[in-house]
Amino acid sequence: MTLAPYVAILGRGQGRARSLTMPEAQAAMEVILSGRAEPEAIGALLMLLRMKGETAEEIAGLTRAAREALPPLQGQGSVECVAIDWPSYAAGRTRGQPWFLAAAKLVSQAGFPVLLHGWNSHQMAAASPRAALGDLGIAQAAWGEAPAILARDRIVYVPLETMQPRLMDLLRLRDVLGLRSCINTVLRMLNPAGAPVSLQGVFHPSYRELQRDAALLLGQPALRVLKGGGGEFEHHPAKDITLHGLSDGAPWEGSTGAPVSGHRRLSETGATLAEVWHGARADPFAEAIVTSTAALALAATGLADAAPLARDLWHRRHQANAA
Repeated sequence: MTLAPYVAILGRGQGRARSLTMPEAQAAMEVILSGRAEPEAIGALLMLLRMKGETAEEIAGLTRAAREALPPLQGQGSVECVAIDWPSYAAGRTRGQPWFLAAAKLVSQAGFPVLLHGWNSHQMAAASPRAALGDLGIAQAAWGEAPAILARDRIVYVPLETMQPRLMDLLRLRDVLGLRSCINTVLRMLNPAGAPVSLQGVFHPSYRELQRDAALLLGQPALRVLKGGGGEFEHHPAKDITLHGLSDGAPWEGSTGAPVSGHRRLSETGATLAEVWHGARADPFAEAIVTSTAALALAATGLADAAPLARDLWHRRHQANAA
């Protein structure tokens, strides 16, 4: 099997080309991940999809094949299940501190196991998510180690390259092609542990509906998609932003609210994540980023009064295993 039939569908020319169906997109990704596809055909397929604009059916089919190619998560059935899937795949070259990690930590302390997974092109920078994990006591683990750490800590970060190296290779084609591809969207949709709640950040607002509609096709129960800081699921607390997603498996739309006033950028907090988390430096705006983001995540699980709970969790953040 080759990618030629799928490239032909997308590239036949004006009036003849069409989008892939969900089964066709799934079959194309299966060929890619099998290692049988020619690199030229992979590049052609990804760029044709980009030029045309991906459909929900295409994203859903690609995502389904990517999920099925993941190694089995050994021991998953014997540990507390993952409640929240929290992907982190933004380039984030202009963003500041990764405050969303502190929000994820608070959510885990509320009793909701969180699976963070990702890769960031700025990962060597001081403000990268991976560099900040240790400041919050979040373990970084290979895919096979994740269940044990989730059972212990209720939160873990899994690097993409340890979870599925072939997907990492596809993501890195951006360096070859000079453009992002639908792989960035697929990775946000991946939800490798099948968590009932998925939180996804986007940089471009048009992707909110695309990812919602693809998740609907995949049968995702609950989803929140936010145009967040640097493309991550991270709320600007002075902005009332429209959320798109799913609730009980049906399309849902809401707003974030704006708990603080002001016009500061997320990158203008002035303090580091470690300083604020450990109380070495007070920064009310940074705290509002964390607690408002955590509140959105908690609300996605169906909890009422998520905002006061998030603030209470912040004040009790150093109490181990806060309930």
